[in-house]
Amino acid sequence: MSSLAVLGCMFGDEAKAKIVDVMGKDADLVVRFQGGNNAGHTICIDKRKFVFHLVPSGILYPKMKCAIGAGTVIDPWSLKEEIEDLQSQGIEFEGRFYIDPRANLTLPIHKYLDSLNENTNTKIGTTKRGIGPTYSDAIARKGMKFIDLIDGIDLKNKISNLYDYHNVKIKDSEIDTLVEELLDIKNFYLPYIRQVNYLIDEYHKQAKNIIFEGAQGTLLDITYGTYPFVTSSNTISGGITTGCGFSLRKLDKIIGVYKAYYTRVGDGPFPTELFDETGDQIRKQGNEYGSTTGRPRRCGWFDLFASKYTAHLNDIDEIALTLVDVLMGIPKIKLCTGYEYQGKVLTEFPVSSQILADCIPIYHTLKGWEEDISMITNFDELPINAQEYVYFVEREIGKKVSIVSVGPGRHQTIFR
Repeated sequence: MSSLAVLGCMFGDEAKAKIVDVMGKDADLVVRFQGGNNAGHTICIDKRKFVFHLVPSGILYPKMKCAIGAGTVIDPWSLKEEIEDLQSQGIEFEGRFYIDPRANLTLPIHKYLDSLNENTNTKIGTTKRGIGPTYSDAIARKGMKFIDLIDGIDLKNKISNLYDYHNVKIKDSEIDTLVEELLDIKNFYLPYIRQVNYLIDEYHKQAKNIIFEGAQGTLLDITYGTYPFVTSSNTISGGITTGCGFSLRKLDKIIGVYKAYYTRVGDGPFPTELFDETGDQIRKQGNEYGSTTGRPRRCGWFDLFASKYTAHLNDIDEIALTLVDVLMGIPKIKLCTGYEYQGKVLTEFPVSSQILADCIPIYHTLKGWEEDISMITNFDELPINAQEYVYFVEREIGKKVSIVSVGPGRHQTIFR
């Protein structure tokens, strides 16, 4: 491993952080390249649970460096709270954590706009944390970067212009208070500022091991996801280049992370969604509630047709299949192998979310297993039906399942 990307290839919540964590023991640097604190990555170590929103999950390894790239959006108050919470648990940040000064700055107005849009326009199911409006301002060239916070030049005018651009009224005294808060929090971040693209280049030239940690999932990509029910950044492999200045030509391997069943949070089409007792069983056994919002996730059968699409978009090399243990006790397990729309079998993943919502899944059924597999560490010791499930997934997608996760702990991982 020299440079490795770990990408979610579904609607998010694929247990990417667990895969980053188990791969991270040999890494020197972990980089987040897109998204904001709308992500929720959970890692369990020795019965301790850590939830990350923006800090790369590699921070749990004491000697590893972690970086947040230019393609992210950062709520400075929220990130400070996350860092201080981890510091209170004995995790060091000094000399091993960096923020790119080009990262986009999320301000209170962005949260206000996010909530306003969610309540008045097409309901997307966002976390209302200001992510979309922050990215929108960046594209409109009206937003603020982390460098604006750090250099502190003309902050009042920049904030005032931002509120004027959105036709949102704010008192001068309120702007003064916001400027004071930003100037105060600036000192907290000064030790962490570094151009991440140069840091990555330095590590790559030294043949050090780098992991790029994705957030959300491919089907939520702003361009190739189920638009408009998507996130506001590029979650696919190409986002690595735009998000932290590292060419994909230098990337050695891409691991696509898939859960053994599909889930989705918020609104949007979900062809294999279950509305019965099996869906409830999966949600209960998989503890399918959002790390960021606490919302119950919608659960459904594994969608191979969508998975082949996301494998193609990311050009993945291998698959990490997670939460396989959750399927225990389900007598018959279905996998969607294709879609039918208006009497025709589709050959390509639909562009239109409306068409996707009206698609009828074509299922293949496999036998389930009753055994508890959560402590198995050798693939050959898995029940035959569990093995066949893994074989079927890799045959259909056309990529090897090199990692099988059977629980949240580091030790609950099977390498093939």
